[in-house]
Amino acid sequence: MTPTRIGPRESVYENPYQRIDRVALEFDGFKKVLFVNEMGRRVELVISQRDSVLLVRQYRYLVNQLAWELPGEKVDEGETPEQAAVREALEETGLRCRTVQPLLYFHPGLDTHNNPSFLFSSEDFEEAPRENFHAQEVSERVWIPIARCVEMIFASEIVDSLTIAALLAYHTRKHHPELTAS
Repeated sequence: MTPTRIGPRESVYENPYQRIDRVALEFDGFKKVLFVNEMGRRVELVISQRDSVLLVRQYRYLVNQLAWELPGEKVDEGETPEQAAVREALEETGLRCRTVQPLLYFHPGLDTHNNPSFLFSSEDFEEAPRENFHAQEVSERVWIPIARCVEMIFASEIVDSLTIAALLAYHTRKHHPELTAS
């Protein structure tokens, strides 16, 4: 069912990181009001060596604890997703990725959360000078075997949705190399 009328989007809240818009939809027989959270494009990066991937820990308010995650964040204005992935890896891990490969593109939400997400992987990296590393963001970085990461997902030890999607896509791609990102 397609809406017969889509009202204008009106901004109800905005800060440097997000904007929330209200929009009314009319269907044949009923109306619906959505509040769309515009968060911008996001990236995450699986950095791997041998059979391990690099996870970082950061404090996350909604779970009130340190969470295991992959490096990633919002794509800045004027940046490509690839550039953002390389920048975030450098800031959160102290590693400079020389090349990144597309892993998966998806939308975490399709109605009220606009956050197109680009996931990448890299096996081509080097240690960078420490001044590039943002230690205030990350409490630790640890190489963990990918099989253990998958176990951590199902044990609810990794709960970040983008990290889960990236790790499962990476693990699937390792076992099915014929699958490629479009």
